[in-house]
Amino acid sequence: MKTLILTCALSIILLPLKAQTNNSVVIGAIDSIHSKLLNEQRKIWVHVPASASLDKKKKYPVVYVLDAERCFTGVVGMIDYLSSVNGNDIYPEMIVVGIPNTNRTRDLTPTRVSSGLWITDNIGKNSGGGETFTAFIEHELVPHIDSIYPTFSYRVLLGHSFGGIMAINALVHHKNLFRGYIVIDPSMWWDNQKLLHETGQTLQNNTYPGVSLFLGMANTLPPGMDTASIKNDTTSGTIHSRSILQLRDYVMGSSRRGLNANFKYYNEDSHGSVSLLATYDALHFIFKDYALKTQDSYFTDPAFPLAPYLKDHFENLTSKYGITAEDGSIMLPPVDLVNNLGFFVLGKKEFDKAEAMFRMNIINYPTNPVAYTYLGDLYLAKGDKKNAIASYKKALSLKESPETRKKLGSL
Repeated sequence: MKTLILTCALSIILLPLKAQTNNSVVIGAIDSIHSKLLNEQRKIWVHVPASASLDKKKKYPVVYVLDAERCFTGVVGMIDYLSSVNGNDIYPEMIVVGIPNTNRTRDLTPTRVSSGLWITDNIGKNSGGGETFTAFIEHELVPHIDSIYPTFSYRVLLGHSFGGIMAINALVHHKNLFRGYIVIDPSMWWDNQKLLHETGQTLQNNTYPGVSLFLGMANTLPPGMDTASIKNDTTSGTIHSRSILQLRDYVMGSSRRGLNANFKYYNEDSHGSVSLLATYDALHFIFKDYALKTQDSYFTDPAFPLAPYLKDHFENLTSKYGITAEDGSIMLPPVDLVNNLGFFVLGKKEFDKAEAMFRMNIINYPTNPVAYTYLGDLYLAKGDKKNAIASYKKALSLKESPETRKKLGSL
């Protein structure tokens, strides 16, 4: 696989992501797959969390991003910044798969049209390949990603504009392919709102347990109109907004049948600018239960079982996200989160709690050296020189560290 290097001009909060090479920020890799369904070679952009190189047992949810040229960098930066790589644990660490376009109109429109609103001859003759494109994702791309990268079966699809209508098409016609949908200012006006009408009917006739959908809408209203008054308008200039509001009524209505849905209108953002903010809100919504809730007493009360509490939280997340034995693993607490909590209670001389945390990481991530170093610090704080030396040596056998080497040398 070739290295994907995007310079600072393209990066969005990307500094923590990867080591810098030749004054560039490396945020992923370019992979490639030949599609028999599309009859072409397709490049894909893949970002894998840095922790994967140290933690061989760990697996990750996957976010598939349509229109990768526009959306990939922002999604990667946001997820990395708000996951445990920076001490934040708002989202889980995730693999991000960006799908750049080769023929956007062909792939991101669900039906073929020859004329109508905003349809030119070029758009019409290239339209309607959405089902074939979705089959490529389902039968070729997803198996390819799952065979090479450490993935969980929990998948999220992100689409904006034409990509948004394809995300809705996946929900309506391929409901088991993804568990999360981020739908941003979708082009639901397409083909005289055909898919929009299908969506209303399908949501009434199907159930969506464990499926989350976030719908974001930009302000594309004519001057002087708002989301209430536009409903009575019938001009072509408002059909984009009216179609999204109708979709909102479908997904937020009482007939959504188990679908966990949320909607937000971005009054200050245009069709072009809305994507980044909506993605941020969508990931917060989809993973709203991920962050560990703590209180001061969890760290100060010697009787509070901190390690079992953390373990139970992630076992519950495993169940919530539908991760099964087929995944070959459960959702594990991030190594940095556990080490940071352990180091915090170590500073309060809660030695038993600290040891339980470090040993949890050693069990979950036996090739990661940091927990062994912290365990050595724990033994040193307790005056147990023999076990401190053994722990530091074990850490160094996994990865050389000047700091750990210095600690061992002092003993």
